[in-house]
Amino acid sequence: MKKNKSMAKFFIILAIVFALATVFLLYARTQQETNNSFVELNPDTMKLIQLEPPKEGDTIAIVDTTLGEFRFVLYPEQSPNAVRNFTELAEMGYYDGTYVFNSDSGAYSAAGSKLKNGEMPKGYDVDRELVERELHQDLWPFRGAVCVMNTTVERSFKEKLFGGGKYYNGSRFAVINSIEFNEETKKQLMEASKNQELGEAFAENGGIPNFSQQLTVIGQTYEGLDVVEKLASLETENNGIYKLPKEDIMINSVKIDVYKAEK
Repeated sequence: MKKNKSMAKFFIILAIVFALATVFLLYARTQQETNNSFVELNPDTMKLIQLEPPKEGDTIAIVDTTLGEFRFVLYPEQSPNAVRNFTELAEMGYYDGTYVFNSDSGAYSAAGSKLKNGEMPKGYDVDRELVERELHQDLWPFRGAVCVMNTTVERSFKEKLFGGGKYYNGSRFAVINSIEFNEETKKQLMEASKNQELGEAFAENGGIPNFSQQLTVIGQTYEGLDVVEKLASLETENNGIYKLPKEDIMINSVKIDVYKAEK
């Protein structure tokens, strides 16, 4: 009888220890994910700058494709390293003659690959593909947003267990069109959104809310949204990684310039 009581006491203590350990692990994981995977929103300071028109003198990119031209304003203040990487590559002529290698169901396209299948060529500049991801509360994957694509993630053993890590991006970029927003989707979006203004911006302007704080946004299209939609709506075949356009769609050139307001 005494032995049974001792065993029962042992299992109770073991259960308490296990519960405390579980709570600690969940807390640690939450903290890691908070610190490394997204930014905390401050409604008092957040500015949805992508909804504003470009200003005189803003740095812009002019992208000429086989389906037409689109232009986007760049955000060097919010995403300095990714914008620098992109503009330097553009000025080197890196993007001239690169492929649009993904076109996903009208939602978005991906471009800037030297190879048709979207992979990196042999001998590529590794440093250009290891730009640490930059997330900002003022930048979101609205329709027309241009985002550099994630390339890899660096995790310690602890981060593999608890979550988090350093994410990196590189030369290839995604151009956001939009998912379909019906009334039910809009309702769910507004209920899930921590910020009313942000939820309304997605509902009114389109975009891909699920990409929020996952990719570094470097720019916002202000001219050529019809081209953005065409690029996202191509006839494709799935290679297991990307939805490759059946017809070769190319980036002819990317020119870096400054915005000049029409007189």
